[in-house]
Amino acid sequence: MRLDKYLKVSRLIKRRTVANEACDAGRVIVNGAVAKASLNVKQGDIIEINFGNKNVKAEVLSVQETYNKDEAKELFRYV
Repeated sequence: MRLDKYLKVSRLIKRRTVANEACDAGRVIVNGAVAKASLNVKQGDIIEINFGNKNVKAEVLSVQETYNKDEAKELFRYV
């Protein structure tokens, strides 16, 4: 799954366009490298997102195409 879509599906970022813009601005890091929105995310990847003065670090636990709002929290865990 593409990184921008995963960020939306997992609800780490609410909208896919915002996730795409964050990737283009270099604010999303996957496994220690700045990532593009088209990067394929897989289980075990570590995603870091810089929201201005707040940093979020999460590990990918599952990659699902379909999701439920309640299931979105099970797709990742905070590190």
